[in-house]
Amino acid sequence: MLKGCHTALITPLTADHALDQDGLEKLVAFQISEGIDGLLACGTTAESPTLSNDEQSLITRVVCSQAREQCRAIGGAGSNSTAKTLKAAEYAAQVGADSILLVDPYYNGPSSLEIRKEYVEPVARAFPELDMIPYVIPGRSGTKLLPEDLGILSSEYKNVNTVKEATGDLDNMARTRECCGDVFSIMSGDDDKTFDMMTSDQIDAAGVISVISNVAPGPVTKMVHALQSGDLAEANRLHAALKPLFGMVGVVSEEQTPYGVTEVKARNPLPVKTLMNILGMPAGPCRQPLGKMNRAGLDIVLGIAREVQANNPEVFAPVASFFGTDVAQRLNDDSVLERLVY
Repeated sequence: MLKGCHTALITPLTADHALDQDGLEKLVAFQISEGIDGLLACGTTAESPTLSNDEQSLITRVVCSQAREQCRAIGGAGSNSTAKTLKAAEYAAQVGADSILLVDPYYNGPSSLEIRKEYVEPVARAFPELDMIPYVIPGRSGTKLLPEDLGILSSEYKNVNTVKEATGDLDNMARTRECCGDVFSIMSGDDDKTFDMMTSDQIDAAGVISVISNVAPGPVTKMVHALQSGDLAEANRLHAALKPLFGMVGVVSEEQTPYGVTEVKARNPLPVKTLMNILGMPAGPCRQPLGKMNRAGLDIVLGIAREVQANNPEVFAPVASFFGTDVAQRLNDDSVLERLVY
């Protein structure tokens, strides 16, 4: 069963939006040095819809190669085309992935029955040696694999034994546990839900596939391990230190226009890549149609980062040490900040 903390890696890009392979290799090395349990290549946090087939193959190969015998490697193969997903899964299998992540097919909106029969089943049948991880995130995909269909999959395919759960609905997660039984791994797909999911007897989550562990792999991993071992005092301490960051995965702010105030939603991975740029980590820009944050959104990210640095400097200390940056200085350097906003 999948368990522990696994990072949904961002895709580092150069200033001209090309893949930064050197930056990717450094990020993977940092994750491994911090004791991460696993790495996800080419998930949606990696901006997978904007990656070419060649880029996706290169990223998966790099991550699987570095992860070998160090931590688990998960290949993101999900898409809204089963044929494309099968090709991506085949390549991930060839380069040494242990598992395949299958995000619910976005936009074309198949029913849960169709997701089961026309998407997960064909991949599970084709690659019985690889664990399949359906990824349920209706807020981004516009569709949803239901617990009942997940229960059928887990009973018919031994390699469908895990779900990445990002519905935000604790009742749905409890229903998944009912349908799939005890020998099934529910992984949090939302950093701010991990603690509650792992401490709930009805859900009994086994860990997280995390966004925030891009910048804090050690602390997030230690929190998850403390929850696994029942050390609630240590888990609570780490959760309190990390909680401000967990609220940063998506940032909502306001923008003044000639026609009034509008809401601006900076969605994953824009806030975390912005923070990584501030901290001096390889990240670069997002690919269009994602862009930059507005100033109000950046101020929210800065406020959170400065709070963490002031109250729990040990969270960012590994970043400073590994990448050779002065975090406190960069959090107040206008020359760093001005290029990150519109």
